[in-house]
Order: sequence, then structure tokens, then C-alpha cells
Amino acid sequence: MLRLLLLFILIVFAARAFWRVIDGVIEGMRGERPLGPGSSAARSRGVQMVRDPACGTFVLPDRAVTVVSDGRQLHFCSTRCRDAFLARPESPERARA
Repeated sequence: MLRLLLLFILIVFAARAFWRVIDGVIEGMRGERPLGPGSSAARSRGVQMVRDPACGTFVLPDRAVTVVSDGRQLHFCSTRCRDAFLARPESPERARA
């Protein structure tokens, strides 16, 4: 009896996975993008990512730590990268201090 129950549960999971794959293929063929919990906000909005000048990683502008330097806004992935950038001897912010 336990084997039948486990087999039934396995069949249900396999069928659900199969239909999710089929639905994804159909949505891909139609060109639809799901806006559910699994979708990325950056991908659906088409936000341009910016490069951290300290470490080179790309970050979303609305999630970045920002500093205005010489009239331009710089985006950093973390406060650690921002502090490392500002601590450099050639940093314009450090020269003013």
C-alpha cells in the first residue's frame, strides 16, 4: 500500500513538471514573459546595469550605493567598494578633503 502511495506521488510530481515545461515552451513560442514571482524585475523592465568602478561588477542603479563625484554619479555594489574607491590617493573626493 505504501509503495502505491509513493508511486502515485511520484507520478503527480512528474506530470506537474512535464506540464510546466510544456507551458514554458508554449509561452516562449508566443513571446510572452511571465510576471510572476519567478521573473526578474530588471529583465521585464529592461533596466540598464552600471559598472562598479572599484571592483568591476555590474549592479542595478536603484540597488547601488551611489556617490556624486565631479558632477557625475558613480554606482557601487557595496559600501566596501565605495570606501575603497574614495580611499584611493587619486580620488577626487579625497583631494578635496
